[in-house]
Amino acid sequence: ETIGETLVEERLAACVNILGNMTSIYRWEGKIAKETEVAFIAKTTGQNVSGLIARVQELHSYDYPCVVAIPIEEGVHEFLNWIERETL
Repeated sequence: ETIGETLVEERLAACVNILGNMTSIYRWEGKIAKETEVAFIAKTTGQNVSGLIARVQELHSYDYPCVVAIPIEEGVHEFLNWIERETL
């Protein structure tokens, strides 16, 4: 929640949806790990992606937090405009 609130407060994201607890199974330092994690979706513009990634890396406890950008190809015009306005 702290990372999401910071991204919205700093206008790096218009909205953050926290998806809740999930189980992640992955290989780390040569061993299989299983942890409970929380994922979120941050809605932003293309020009804010680099800043958002950098900020998450500063705030996150993981060495390499999973931050990926998925481009928006289409959507409700008014909603996309809202994202643009909220991230100025």
